[in-house]
Amino acid sequence: MSYVSEHSLHDAVNKATTDLFTFAYKNVVKPYAVFNHTPDVAHDQMIRFCDVTRRVPPLMWLLRTMLDYTDPVLETTAMGVHFANPFGLSAGLDKNCEMSTLLDNAGFGFETVGSTTSRPCQGNARPWFHRLPEYDSMMVHVGLANLGSDEVIARAQQAWSKTKTMQMSVSIARTNDQLVGDLDEGIEDYCISMRRAAGRTAMVEVNISCPNTTVGEPFTADPNALDRLFTELDKIDRPQPTLVKMPLNKTWPEFKELLDVLAEHNVQGVTIANLQKDRTGMNIPRDWLGGLSGGPCTVESTELIRRVYRDYGQRFAIAGVGGVFTPQQAYDKIRAGSSLVMFITALMYRGPQQITVLKRGLAKLLKRDGFAHVGEAVGIDA
Repeated sequence: MSYVSEHSLHDAVNKATTDLFTFAYKNVVKPYAVFNHTPDVAHDQMIRFCDVTRRVPPLMWLLRTMLDYTDPVLETTAMGVHFANPFGLSAGLDKNCEMSTLLDNAGFGFETVGSTTSRPCQGNARPWFHRLPEYDSMMVHVGLANLGSDEVIARAQQAWSKTKTMQMSVSIARTNDQLVGDLDEGIEDYCISMRRAAGRTAMVEVNISCPNTTVGEPFTADPNALDRLFTELDKIDRPQPTLVKMPLNKTWPEFKELLDVLAEHNVQGVTIANLQKDRTGMNIPRDWLGGLSGGPCTVESTELIRRVYRDYGQRFAIAGVGGVFTPQQAYDKIRAGSSLVMFITALMYRGPQQITVLKRGLAKLLKRDGFAHVGEAVGIDA
């Protein structure tokens, strides 16, 4: 394989292109094509843009040639899956698997599609998003809107068969609609989607911590309920590793109880963590519903990663998510114990070239500290 980092001309072009994208997004695209619309409208327009541009092969070739930064120091293996780099798109943005071609050519190591549910779901009433630029955050209240796991997982499988280097993961959750029933119904909802996902993606994530649903989080509120869920999921034969998306706002004893349950089941990794619920010290209108992404998650998620790695690093791989805007923040999560790092909000505030900014910056930090590859740095500070 030929790496951008090993060819001085290609490396210089990549850096110049990244700088150009950064300037253009900050000074033109963001103020005049994104932030001049409500966040709901801007979100829908971005999905449509991705859907249109992915159908133009010369444009995708140009994107990969100009923007995708590759370096052997970034390659890693987690849960038996090889990644060209540890950076992925977190679940919550590409709900219906419409962005994979663009993300692959932009240089993402993986993406998590969804979360998707057994039945098609309209989600919560709009608006779904509110911007909080002073906190590098978005207020998110989507409520798991998606086309249903039958359709979404089929799309993810097809996308995975066509990606050049990017791995595909799918996140499954419990349907958020008027048909929701008791705990047994919720367990079966997950099982339906897990049966559909088995063997069709590189990884599957079980989202037990969405804060924006009518039934709340019964599987994080009660370790016994979580045990019942995974007792049934364990009966479903699936070759790919399973991660569980964990809540952010739990005391350590409560969080540890959940991990102790998961340690007894067919779970290889944990995603840390979901949206921030605590608004303490933040000036946010009371009628804005949802959880906080981005900046309010940065410190708390990194510290939680550190504690989990310290106590469970031999049992679970960790995918860190929450407030990753800079290479140093990604590096902090890796050194705390994350084998993989995911983000979303940075794309909105910084632009699509942010994947390249993070990769180039992380590679520089790893080489500065004498690491031959990113896996050597995982948990070094824990």
